[in-house]
Amino acid sequence: MSASGAAAGDELPPLQVHLTRADLVRYAGASGDLNPIHWSDRVATGAGLPGVIAHGMLTMALAGRLLTSWTGDPSSVRSYGTRFTRPVVVPDDDTGALVELSGKVSDVRDDDGVRIATVDLAARFDGKTVLGRARAEVVLPS
Repeated sequence: MSASGAAAGDELPPLQVHLTRADLVRYAGASGDLNPIHWSDRVATGAGLPGVIAHGMLTMALAGRLLTSWTGDPSSVRSYGTRFTRPVVVPDDDTGALVELSGKVSDVRDDDGVRIATVDLAARFDGKTVLGRARAEVVLPS
């Protein structure tokens, strides 16, 4: 489905991402979030977590990738908000954690000649939602 002809009820093409520990290390370096719960099992379990977890902002960014892949323009996102509801536990193996992302257009409106879509996003890990109330507004291509 093309973003240019989007209508309420349309679903975005789904995206699946395997997050590995190497991805977490790269994200930590890029973001400056070097909290050891994102790379050390000892620290993560000591903090009461089930293991090393992905950065919440990384998970949020993956859902943002779903949006920008759909619109074809990284600058198309006008607003985007979410809550982190569950951690994505990333095992220390070559496969990593599978994060499944999807989105559904809930509204399309015209704003001074610019078509704006409101998209409800979902991110799932291990069959459970990891982002709550994830919603974005994007400018649709003409």
